[in-house]
Amino acid sequence: MKKISNIRTILLLCATLLLGSCDLTETMQVEADKAMIFGSESGLRLYAYSFYRALPTLSTGYNQDEMCDIAAVRQTDVFVQQNAYNAETATSWSWGTLRNINYFIDGCHSKECTVDAATRDNYLGIARWFRAWFYYNKLTQYGEVPWFGSEIQSYQYDIMYKERDSRDVIIRNMIEDLDFAYEHIQATSSVNSSTLTKWAAAALKSRVCLFEAAFRRYHKLTGPEITAEELYAQAAGAAKLVMDNSGLSLNMATGTKGAYRDLFYLETPITSEIILAVCANSASGIYGTQNYWYNSLSYGKGWSLVRPFVNTYLNLDGTPFTSGTGYETKSFAAEMKDRDLRLAQTVRGLDFKRDGKATVADMTVCLTGYHVIKYSLDDTKYDNNEKNNNSIPLLRYAEVLLNYAEAQAELGKLTDTDWNNTIGALRRRAGITGGTEKLPTTADTYLQQTFYPDVADPVLLEIRRERAIELVAEGMRFNDLRRWKCGELIEQLPWTGMHITALNTDIDLNGDGTPDCYFTDNGTQSSNKDCKTVNVKNETGLYVTTAPAGGYDLQYNPGMGNRIWYSDDRQYLYPIPAQVIRDYESAGYKLSQNPNWN
Repeated sequence: MKKISNIRTILLLCATLLLGSCDLTETMQVEADKAMIFGSESGLRLYAYSFYRALPTLSTGYNQDEMCDIAAVRQTDVFVQQNAYNAETATSWSWGTLRNINYFIDGCHSKECTVDAATRDNYLGIARWFRAWFYYNKLTQYGEVPWFGSEIQSYQYDIMYKERDSRDVIIRNMIEDLDFAYEHIQATSSVNSSTLTKWAAAALKSRVCLFEAAFRRYHKLTGPEITAEELYAQAAGAAKLVMDNSGLSLNMATGTKGAYRDLFYLETPITSEIILAVCANSASGIYGTQNYWYNSLSYGKGWSLVRPFVNTYLNLDGTPFTSGTGYETKSFAAEMKDRDLRLAQTVRGLDFKRDGKATVADMTVCLTGYHVIKYSLDDTKYDNNEKNNNSIPLLRYAEVLLNYAEAQAELGKLTDTDWNNTIGALRRRAGITGGTEKLPTTADTYLQQTFYPDVADPVLLEIRRERAIELVAEGMRFNDLRRWKCGELIEQLPWTGMHITALNTDIDLNGDGTPDCYFTDNGTQSSNKDCKTVNVKNETGLYVTTAPAGGYDLQYNPGMGNRIWYSDDRQYLYPIPAQVIRDYESAGYKLSQNPNWN
């Protein structure tokens, strides 16, 4: 009975730390017998489990790319709305998770910690991984922030109200945390990828170092001691550890919905590729809301891919889709044929079925005709509220390959062998047969002019193409735009959808011989009950423009809340909330603001 009581005490303390203060300036309200936590492996393990609450959940892990350039949304995020976001409205300065982690790290070094060193360091490695995860989110959001390496006591005002540390301090400490995690986390595999392994430490390090290397290079930061080249080398080295030693590999089994989509479709994660996941569990009643968000008008935002991005998916022979004559006016049925297999495993394609019936994009929800299915399940029974039983990957081997390829390319060290083993391997899984073994030598002008006009290197262009396609909707795109200094891509409006051949007539979108959509600009209705009528008359919301070579292009304009990227580049960082700066001043200290947010 005493053991059960101790467990309850530990769980209560974890909950108190997590749900209590969100600010380091508040005093800890609960003291517990540290021996209950740090005196046994079970105590350490129970407390360490609380850290996983900091990860994205089954209700958030699928919509992290909500704010990016490659998809239309019904409601624009206030951060990229003109005059809608400023330091006075910012409220996201939160440190409660870090307090929980540092309490544990300090406790592992205290006299109350009586477990053996290897066991202690295993859980310390887990805690330090989560501290790096926490600071990665802070770094990408704010840039310089205060580094707190220990729990702050209520009387330590000089520490509590310290000024922000440099990016060097932040990244150096994050690397130290992840190196420690890699060396001391004992697990090399996880039954369902829901808990950390040492490979999760190396994978996260490759992500962290790649972000910071690119940010320093493309923003031309002056002053940092650690160079972009050093960080690219760290990113490549961490990725190579995973590639050479983990035994992980790309999922190649076609399985239920295809080798790519199965990674996001199944309840049990594919552990050969997925390094870390947030798991659904039907037996325990743990479900997600993926279908509700992607297929519901009331809950989701209509997140739909735009045609300029869809155009970047290669043909199966490895040639650019946009190199073909007349690509601009191809119908949906025509443009979906003989393309990178990931396209039809990301959006509703020619063979997509709901409840066993051929189904095209639901234009009452979808804004462009490219209706995303990557995270959702195919039966309508999952569409309302919290019913999804598919798990969500957070770290994948595919990302590691992309991180390695980009870091090596930025260093000028990517070889044909490297290309074959990274970008080539990803493309072969997607059914692409050409250009997978050797480095590209010719720049794709469409990709360059539409997305990356400042990039002339064909290798870097193709790596960016591959990264956007492979990781679409996985929460990477906005950070990629910021680190590459491509924020202006956010501003592209209106969003362009699929091309249609005619108005006020029944159209067979998926080419199966049965008309399924009727686009009208005059308010008429189709006489075919199986054809969904879509009004495209208004220039706010969904409408059409006449295509130069004939036919019409769907367009979507959100109206109020059009996206903007300020010319002073302030949005590469979020503002420190003005109230936090005033709190510092009230206590007699100073906290600087990010550029152009005053």
